[in-house]
Amino acid sequence: MKKIATIALALGLTGSTAFAGGYTAPVVEPEPVVVQQSSSSNPGIIIPVLLLVAVAVAASNN
Repeated sequence: MKKIATIALALGLTGSTAFAGGYTAPVVEPEPVVVQQSSSSNPGIIIPVLLLVAVAVAASNN
């Protein structure tokens, strides 16, 4: 009986250490993506130009 308990204890201890830590998936960092603008004009100038056109149209109607 003592022999069976010793074998069971040895198998239990070796089985638990085999799974210690578990599986962790490797972390793969994505490569940074560089976006190039194909437009040569400044997009910040569009709104003031549209406002200037709207004022010119409104002034021409008077």
